[in-house]
Amino acid sequence: MRPLSVIVLHGPNLNLLGQREPGIYGSVTLAEVNRLLTEEGQKQAVSCTCVQSNHEGVLVDSIHQALGQHQGILINAGAYTHTSVALRDAITSVNLPTVEVHLSNIYRREEFRHHSYIAPVAIGQISGFGVQSYLLGLQALVGHLRG
Repeated sequence: MRPLSVIVLHGPNLNLLGQREPGIYGSVTLAEVNRLLTEEGQKQAVSCTCVQSNHEGVLVDSIHQALGQHQGILINAGAYTHTSVALRDAITSVNLPTVEVHLSNIYRREEFRHHSYIAPVAIGQISGFGVQSYLLGLQALVGHLRG
C-alpha cells in the first residue's frame, strides 16, 4: 500500500465536544476524536492531520494548503455546512476527494440543518453515528483513494 495523507477539518464549536450539548453530540472530546482517527489511520497506513477552527478563513486556508500535501479531506464543517459557499468553493478548487461527516443526523434536526453546501462537491456524506461517523468517513475516503 502506498502511503496516504488525509487532512481532517473540524469546524466551529467542535473544540467544545464533550461539554457542548452532550445529548446531541455525545461526551467524547475533540482530542479523543483525533486520537481515534489517528489510530484508525495507522491501521490503514494513513497519516491524519487534524485541524479545528472556529474561523471560516482558517478552514479555507487549510483546504488550499492541502493541495500537494494530502490526498483527501475529511470534514465536519459544523454550522458552516449550512452557510459556507467559501468552503464549498475551496473544496471544488483543490479537487481533492472529500467526505463530509456529522456526529448528529442533520436531517432529523432543525430544517436549516437539512441543507449542505458541501455535500454536492463531496464524494459522500455520513451523519448520525456520533464519533463513528468520523471513523466510517475515514474508512470510506481511504477506500475511495485506494479504489
